[in-house]
Amino acid sequence: MDLGKEFLSCTTEKFHDVKKLAEKAMEQLTLEELNQLPSSESNSIAVIVRHLSGNMIARWTDFLHSDGEKAERNRDLEFEGSYPSKEELLSAWDKGWDALFAALSSLGPDDLMKTVTIRNEPHSVLKAIQRQLSHYSYHIGQIVYIGKQIRDTSWKNLSVPRGKSEQYTEQVKNSHANR
Repeated sequence: MDLGKEFLSCTTEKFHDVKKLAEKAMEQLTLEELNQLPSSESNSIAVIVRHLSGNMIARWTDFLHSDGEKAERNRDLEFEGSYPSKEELLSAWDKGWDALFAALSSLGPDDLMKTVTIRNEPHSVLKAIQRQLSHYSYHIGQIVYIGKQIRDTSWKNLSVPRGKSEQYTEQVKNSHANR
């Protein structure tokens, strides 16, 4: 087994998992709810989407050859405004993920120890990927949490429902036994 190939495969799968988690949360919400501020010091889900999209486009465009903080990115503006429609929000969301997945799919095991920069700071490709996976997971956790707070009792659970751990474990065990 090639460790580099396995790392890229597992990491790509994990990026898809966290993307899907956020999408399942956002599916449950209206445009107004996506723009709702949980508190004066918090960001709306729409602002988090704007930030993630801007970050992904900057970090993953020309990934191996230019700094991950592009001159044309205005990070501060990512924390202002909203989207006029849910479709535009999701389009921005997809644009960021498309940049990420295009860059990841272009990488091979031999690229993992190459050096890239983010804000002039050198990173191995492996470290840069881990940095972004951690960053995106952090914000996707916020998206899920905010959505759950907004929907309250009408929230559709995205993981193991409370009080159903044993049932879920048994279900997973049975699905593996039937393979």
